[in-house]
Amino acid sequence: MAEGNSRAIRATYFAALMQGLAATWPVLSGILLFKASLGAIIGVIEGWSVWQGVYFACITELTIGYGNLAPRQPLTQLLAIAIRFSGVLLTGLVAALAVKAIQSVPRLAIDNA
Repeated sequence: MAEGNSRAIRATYFAALMQGLAATWPVLSGILLFKASLGAIIGVIEGWSVWQGVYFACITELTIGYGNLAPRQPLTQLLAIAIRFSGVLLTGLVAALAVKAIQSVPRLAIDNA
């Protein structure tokens, strides 16, 4: 019985998460497009390929920062800061969606799991 209840809880959570992602997809896709565009611009200005610029944007957004690519010009450094702020916004939005999805699971179902 507990396994069936756990499946129901997971199904409810994932359904709520997908509903939240669908509702916020215009914002999420806008942030992702903004990040990729800035990365491509940085790549062109720095003399990297467009792919390397997008890769740099993803690594910067996630605060991984391997160090294999680093902007050297003041303009591209400012754009990298903008990418980082968009990463904070994206992370916060996805975290908020996950919390909202968790809140959609009835408390009684969790207590009985």
